[in-house]
Amino acid sequence: MSPEQKDDPWQLVVVDTNVLISAALSPQSVPAQLLQHLLSNSILVFSHATFAELESRLWKPKFDRYLSIETRHALLHDFSAAAYWVEIDPQLAKCSWSRDPDDDHFIRAARQCRAQRLISGDQDLLCLGQIEALKICTPRDALEELSTLIRV
Repeated sequence: MSPEQKDDPWQLVVVDTNVLISAALSPQSVPAQLLQHLLSNSILVFSHATFAELESRLWKPKFDRYLSIETRHALLHDFSAAAYWVEIDPQLAKCSWSRDPDDDHFIRAARQCRAQRLISGDQDLLCLGQIEALKICTPRDALEELSTLIRV
């Protein structure tokens, strides 16, 4: 069951792992500002594959000196609890768009729930630009688009 679809392209949003981790590492950054807005005004979408990627990357030892174990647990818990979870249809699971097959998980999650925005810093996704109604953009572009909508 999907949240009631409105004409708001920001209702359901898929956010790539790199953006979520950047936001956690730098609370004043553009990704952090964007994520703060999205958590207040949108619904983050995860599939099991996209969440597994976040979880595995967040536990890498290179983040030990930046994020405590407690902080990582809290982030994973909060994202999991606030997320709209999608189960990928088997036909959709066969589709690919990106030159990096791991990135297709994010596109599948977005397509499964008809999200219209996928936020990423990954060039393998950004080079795709748009796939039907799904716009793929950087955190900065997303924040600029949202600030324009808020001012109107």
